[in-house]
Amino acid sequence: MTERKPPGISFETWADRQIREAEERGDFADLPGKGKPLPHLNRPYDELWWVKEKMSREGLSFLPPTLVLRKEAEDALAAAAEAPSERAVREIIADVNDKIREAIRHPPPGPPLHLAPFDADEIVREWRERRPEDQG
Repeated sequence: MTERKPPGISFETWADRQIREAEERGDFADLPGKGKPLPHLNRPYDELWWVKEKMSREGLSFLPPTLVLRKEAEDALAAAAEAPSERAVREIIADVNDKIREAIRHPPPGPPLHLAPFDADEIVREWRERRPEDQG
């Protein structure tokens, strides 16, 4: 809809014509969600719903970087506990430790981090203790 409304024609008539022509061209034929119910109709109205959905689709977070790193560290510990091998445990811990060390060297904005790098040997020891004897 880049053309301007011609003078002497009501806006409603002009808009209706634009919609009808777009329908005739098939511009609305394959829109995402066609034939499906609108999502989240049962939720209370939120003025920022579209921002939150866009951020979710893009994998973005609106948390301060320190809180994101705390969550990532927590997830890394959980992943290390379920890792299939000692090598995998050490790689997971090394990756998160690198990020923690960087955040300590260059503190990001937000609340304090309150994290120190994890002791990889201690995490491996705990990982071994949780494994059944026949797998160790």
